[in-house]
Amino acid sequence: MKPTQALHDLGQSLWLDNITREILDDGTLRRYVDELSVTGLTSNPTIFDEAIGHGAAYDEDIQRKAHEGLKGEALFLELALNDLRRAADLFRPVFDRTGGTDGWVSMEVSPLLASDTAATIEAALRIHEQAACPNLYVKIPGTEQGVPAIEAAIFAGVPVNVTLLFSREQYLAVAEAYLRGIERRLAAGLNPRISSVASVFVSRWDKAVADSVPPALRNRLGVAVAKQIYRAHCELIQTPRWRNLAAAGAQKQRMLWASTGAKDPKAPADLYVSALAAPETIDTMPEKTLLAFADKGKVGAVMPRDGGDVDSELEEFARAGVDLSKVAARLQVEGAQSFVKSWSELMQRIAEKSAALVTS
Repeated sequence: MKPTQALHDLGQSLWLDNITREILDDGTLRRYVDELSVTGLTSNPTIFDEAIGHGAAYDEDIQRKAHEGLKGEALFLELALNDLRRAADLFRPVFDRTGGTDGWVSMEVSPLLASDTAATIEAALRIHEQAACPNLYVKIPGTEQGVPAIEAAIFAGVPVNVTLLFSREQYLAVAEAYLRGIERRLAAGLNPRISSVASVFVSRWDKAVADSVPPALRNRLGVAVAKQIYRAHCELIQTPRWRNLAAAGAQKQRMLWASTGAKDPKAPADLYVSALAAPETIDTMPEKTLLAFADKGKVGAVMPRDGGDVDSELEEFARAGVDLSKVAARLQVEGAQSFVKSWSELMQRIAEKSAALVTS
């Protein structure tokens, strides 16, 4: 049995953290679905920047849409949503078979709006309406300004992939926003079954502290923090508050492990994938990580719902001088800045291609 199938049988969803027009056109994504148990995918500005910037797969579309008067973000949304709808169609049988639990794709709101709650809400509603796709999440960052936007989007019926989460406290804040959005829907007589996932970024922790912890602690912090967050998640879904919402028809906000490609070249390619095996969660992997895991990976022990020895693990990092709250805050800011940089580069690339193709 392939390692990917073993994870799938465990109850974990395997998603691809990538999308390009090439893997749609040449059947690669279809093969990942059929052979590697892939049941969804995620995207971000960096992924689209690389996809559009390499090769000519998007040139004809860019030329046509530019001639129609589209430019900038409006042109990009058309390009991205065309790809994501095609991918969503591939995953639609999974989406239907699982009652909407699995089989999703994701589209991010502009990172330039991260500090503007009202604009983020407006953008999320616009993307949801424009996509007209039942299995498409709108990605909203779990920043301080993003939390009220998440609640508003859920209340408005927009499925949300909450991104850029690094700590238990950040996770609990967005989980609370999700619960409030569902409770508001119930109070308004609306259907409470609005899907959401909470994306926890894992490997960036280890990169952030690599040069400040002893060798024995390297490449261990990301998994330890994930265990702490998973314990908080498991505790949350046992509360009377959540059980009452579930009884009313609400759907659990699933945990999604993101940033699961090993950033340390000396670390095993499946370092995070093996360590993050847990039923009813999602692991979204870069293509390189997916293929490496499918080839030689091993499914590790199932993550303990009670966190296992995570408290003693985190205490080791505290003794080494790691302040989790400060590092988590910095990682979230840096993550948002990274997406802004990729978004700006993407808009510049589209503008340059549009100008060149329109005059060619």
